[in-house]
Amino acid sequence: MKYKEFKGIELSQLGFGAMRLPVIDGDDAKIDVPKTMRMVEYAMDHGINYYDTAWGYHGEHSEEVMGEALRRYPRDSYYLADKFPGYDLANIPKVKEIFEEQLNRTGMEYFDFYLLHNVCEMNVEQYLDPQYGIMDHLLEQKQAAGSDTWVFRPTESCRR
Repeated sequence: MKYKEFKGIELSQLGFGAMRLPVIDGDDAKIDVPKTMRMVEYAMDHGINYYDTAWGYHGEHSEEVMGEALRRYPRDSYYLADKFPGYDLANIPKVKEIFEEQLNRTGMEYFDFYLLHNVCEMNVEQYLDPQYGIMDHLLEQKQAAGSDTWVFRPTESCRR
């Protein structure tokens, strides 16, 4: 596997995205967990250390399945990215609740990377609007991590 240095960490140049996992009977919300486990095992065995999931993938089940698959490995052997689902404007005022639920779904203590999902002309103003506190909350988490990178670890208040 080839790796690239990013802000002091070595990331595999090939990542594992969990938007299109194997499913049962063509139902996107029914992830084939045994196949996914084998896929993650294969990826880990071949040096992939960057994994990406999101709130809405697979009918909101991707986070839990990826968390289950990755928890079989030492936490320092991979990097996990998740995303705030601002593509649905109803989520905009819920950054803290959604973030905590994402930690619960994955069973993780922290995310290594946290992304703003699908920033576009429909939601960029809401993402940046201080009344919703999205950027304030995420920047607070970044500062609490004591990091000058976007490697993201939550404050104690956000841990399960």
